[in-house]
Amino acid sequence: MQGLLLLNKPKGITSFKAVTEIKRLTGQKRAGHTGTLDPMACGVLPILLGKATALSGLLLDSDKRYTAAVRLGTTTDTDDITGNIISQNRVDVTCERLEDALSAFTGKIMQRPPMYSALKKNGVRLYELARRGETVDIAEREVEIFSLNLLSGPDANNVFEVDTRVSKGTYIRSLARDLGEYLGCGACLDSLCRTYAGGFPLSRCVSLERLSSENIGGYIINEEEAVRRLREVCVTFRQAVRFCNGGQLSFDRIDLGKPENGELFRVKHSGRFLGIGTADCENSCLAVRCIINYPEGSD
Repeated sequence: MQGLLLLNKPKGITSFKAVTEIKRLTGQKRAGHTGTLDPMACGVLPILLGKATALSGLLLDSDKRYTAAVRLGTTTDTDDITGNIISQNRVDVTCERLEDALSAFTGKIMQRPPMYSALKKNGVRLYELARRGETVDIAEREVEIFSLNLLSGPDANNVFEVDTRVSKGTYIRSLARDLGEYLGCGACLDSLCRTYAGGFPLSRCVSLERLSSENIGGYIINEEEAVRRLREVCVTFRQAVRFCNGGQLSFDRIDLGKPENGELFRVKHSGRFLGIGTADCENSCLAVRCIINYPEGSD
């Protein structure tokens, strides 16, 4: 099987475990997700199968949207409710003060990733260092919070819920932690659901419990859907064969309009999605980024 499966990952399992289960159901050895969700989180997890895994990096770069519950007054070593509690503090936060905090974190901000993350320091993943009791300096990096809107709360348990759309590389656990520090009482992430990723909303996703080896094929969609946002260029059969063999296509023989250097294009022949090309404006050609399918009749 080859294509794209839009999974609503359940709480309680890792993204790796979810992919392993999809491999078992499809019998496909090549499969990969396009953006890790923590075990405590649920929501949109696009999974690419077969040769379509070559498109994974393109979905990783996309913006994401979440519904997050944040618990004020509690800090943990993981920055979420599953970790060991570091402190529990008195909470005296008005709705006005909370709205002010949300506004302060909207836009481009510097963020320090959590210690319990898959990022590496000197070749070792941070969560491995954390489990050994080691602490290291983690550099801040720029991320963008496009929107951060209060949905409800704080309630009697000091939990409030927000809807947020963020750039790639943004950690919602870090956002919860930093909001708590800004408010002076500390905070951690209480629950998380990814509602949009890779251009796909949660409403298009299927739950793991609904899938079986007999029906999963019906939920796999064409991998081209994963890159539908890219402009399309149609090529002749000879150009398709050349492209799929790794050859560059001259700008004067294809219709790209006015491409930007490095711009990505969906390359197609007779309606068939072949792969991704990269505009090389310096050399006036379309270079191969990845090949997914070959033109029919090229064997």
